[in-house]
Amino acid sequence: MLTDDEYDYLFKLVLIGDSGVGKSNLLSRFTTNEFNLESKSTIGVEFATKNIEIEKHTIKAQIWDTSGQERYRAITGAYYRGAVGALLVYDITRQTSFQNVTHWLKELREHADPNIVIMLVGNKSDLSETNRAVTTEEGGALAEQEGFLFMETSALDATNVENSFATVFNTIYSNVPKKQVNADQQGQTGPSGDRIQLRPPSVRSMTRGGDEEAKEKKSSGGCC
Repeated sequence: MLTDDEYDYLFKLVLIGDSGVGKSNLLSRFTTNEFNLESKSTIGVEFATKNIEIEKHTIKAQIWDTSGQERYRAITGAYYRGAVGALLVYDITRQTSFQNVTHWLKELREHADPNIVIMLVGNKSDLSETNRAVTTEEGGALAEQEGFLFMETSALDATNVENSFATVFNTIYSNVPKKQVNADQQGQTGPSGDRIQLRPPSVRSMTRGGDEEAKEKKSSGGCC
């Protein structure tokens, strides 16, 4: 039996989409089964982890909640690195958040691995009877067009939250070569051929890495 600090695979997933679509509450609902009506906008990037079991393997799900606010978009690029899954979230009551999916998809494709597993998520389905602005058919059609998984969720009443994350992680797992990984190994080949990191970095180390990367670009004359 593996402890909380021992696991077979680590899968990094990013939550992206406009500010206010419910990314943080999707994260808290999945990891701690909590919902905060007074949730404030995420500043920069935060993450949480949860261990899940797939086919008798322990998966540490490391989920990054990226800010949807324009002024923080410039600093989030480095946090796509190493992600093997993404939930691209829009609010079914806000047509603009659905229209902006194309922006987030462009950013995702610029920064993330081309083999990343993507699910399009229409959140706030609890408001579908009164305030729906984006139909299920619209969301499904876009997902089919782009080759995404698709699901409507409600972080408020937990509808499809567990199911959406589980579907993404199961899809990622299905692409991983089925090779048992010992707890003391340094890495395992992931879906894209990259190594899956077996120890999550701290926020501080991630930030420091981003700062060093920026310094290197500056010294080499590269554009930020």
